[in-house]
Amino acid sequence: MPSGACCGSGNTTHHTIGLMNQPPTNQEQAMSTVSTTVNVSGMTCGHCVSSVSEELEALAGVEKVDVDLNSGGVSTVTITSAGALSESEIGEAVAEAGYLVVANEA
Repeated sequence: MPSGACCGSGNTTHHTIGLMNQPPTNQEQAMSTVSTTVNVSGMTCGHCVSSVSEELEALAGVEKVDVDLNSGGVSTVTITSAGALSESEIGEAVAEAGYLVVANEA
């Protein structure tokens, strides 16, 4: 989880694709934003970040996309949205930009 991502205020739900997690309840979705973190391989520069961010921001409900670029390695992408996003829609958006969502190495 990114540092400072959750201050205990109770208004943010975090999901990490590739790890076991429970989806938020309808009440949680209605009352909070959802933060989803995925690992993306192949990004090497600011243009890559822009491409991935643009595709993800086009998804319904996405409010913000933050990328921690690891040039040539696996970068961490955190998506803040009004509701839960499916793994498939995130994967398709990242693939449309020309990159690949990869599993967490736990």
